[in-house]
Amino acid sequence: MAKLNLRPLEDRVVVQPLEAEEVTAGGIVLPDAAQEKPQRGKVVAVGPGKLLDSGNRGELSIGIGDEVVFGRYGGSDVEVDGNELKIMRETDILAKMS
Repeated sequence: MAKLNLRPLEDRVVVQPLEAEEVTAGGIVLPDAAQEKPQRGKVVAVGPGKLLDSGNRGELSIGIGDEVVFGRYGGSDVEVDGNELKIMRETDILAKMS
């Protein structure tokens, strides 16, 4: 992905969802309507962190390039430069893939 013209605020991250599986483990090809909404994606931008009461910024545990798992309906869908993206808070992310 080229340079992203989107800078998330606070503890938000921008995730590019990975494509839905088109073929099941048994080899059955799924039509678009039967494919589940992707729940995994790659982080393409992160905010500076939430502003704490102390005046410092909380450090995010997610970084650019991390592959993450998020809730099926988590975040807000946006389109930037023809790319489908999700903007969500770090707390909407369930896990980081290793």
